[in-house]
Amino acid sequence: ALEMLKMFEKKDSRVKSAAATNLSFLYYLENDLAQATNYADLAVNSDRYNPAALTNKGNTVFANGDYEKAAEFYKEALRNDSSCTEALYNLGLTYKKLNRIDEALDCFLKLHAILQNSAQVLHQIANIYEIMEDPNQAIEWLLQLISVVQTDPYVLSKLGKLYDKEGDKSQAFHYYYESYRYFPSNIEVIEWLGAYYID
Repeated sequence: ALEMLKMFEKKDSRVKSAAATNLSFLYYLENDLAQATNYADLAVNSDRYNPAALTNKGNTVFANGDYEKAAEFYKEALRNDSSCTEALYNLGLTYKKLNRIDEALDCFLKLHAILQNSAQVLHQIANIYEIMEDPNQAIEWLLQLISVVQTDPYVLSKLGKLYDKEGDKSQAFHYYYESYRYFPSNIEVIEWLGAYYID
């Protein structure tokens, strides 16, 4: 794939930008940030209005820990294409890193309107409500998530934990037991179930 895409580097700016965008993403997946950054720069310089190129550039900057600058690239990608879901998702993650929780929540709620059954988006919204110490909202979003991924033991145990904190032992038991059924090796879940049976 890398060899094929490199053949397009010498073409006109739009083709060059598309090839460089894909090369940047492939190098990013290989964890070669230097090459990913080089091709992201090439892609952006070839076509400043390419939202995928701007998103990739934001990703390389994010990986280097410059979250404010990454947010700027994601916002520019969204100005060029408001339906660029990758940029919106990554902007939400960036705001979480910057501890701008309300803005992160806003990004993920907008994404939810576009991608209603996205497990990742539902998880992020639930996680943000947990950070905001709103367990009822966190539970509500986790229940939506469970309707999409019914057998995820992590989500099931998270629901158990939240219900336990709220003092609802029967619901906590139900979700911890379901989590145990799908993944019987989670020590935290086993400990909770053991303590429940002792009680």
